[in-house]
Amino acid sequence: MRLVVLASAFFLVFASGTAFAQQDAMPDRVGGTVESFVGDVLTLKTSGGQTRAIIVPAEIRVTALQNRKLSDIKAGDYVGSAAVQGPDGKLHAQEVHIFAEAMRGAGEGHRPMSGASRSMTNATVTTVIADPKGQTLRLTYKGGEQDIEVGPDVRIVAIVPGDRSLLKPGAAVSVLVIKGADGSLTARGVQAEKDGVKPL
Repeated sequence: MRLVVLASAFFLVFASGTAFAQQDAMPDRVGGTVESFVGDVLTLKTSGGQTRAIIVPAEIRVTALQNRKLSDIKAGDYVGSAAVQGPDGKLHAQEVHIFAEAMRGAGEGHRPMSGASRSMTNATVTTVIADPKGQTLRLTYKGGEQDIEVGPDVRIVAIVPGDRSLLKPGAAVSVLVIKGADGSLTARGVQAEKDGVKPL
């Protein structure tokens, strides 16, 4: 289930910046380790031992992650939170992603995810409320708001700009891809390992 959460979160990071609606197929996620990146072809070895060749167009952005603490989240930040509704009726964060300012507005809104009571919210932090078990983030988006409790053990990461130099042999990557009619894979978003912090 955790992989479903992370893949959905990664999809929403790029959803507003890429013309998925114009494609016949929705993107899939391919994760693995870089074997080579030559020209515009990224070759990966997946965790299952398969080799995948992916075309990475020049306009596709590369992002990376940096570890953050709960105390780093401030009012005005644009964040994404995968959450599950608990027996108390409240939303409890599973992951929180702090977006780079250039990505403000990416995938904005609140929507269900795979699995009962699971959701993803991409929104602006309007209030950070102290909580005995962590903090509660009040997130506001067009048309609504959500309160999400964030416990002290929840993973917090910042999504930061990267570049193609991160796509080096041995680096872990996560790529959203569209499959062409000929079976070729074309990237629609790339998240790469940086300073030892691996992609979601």
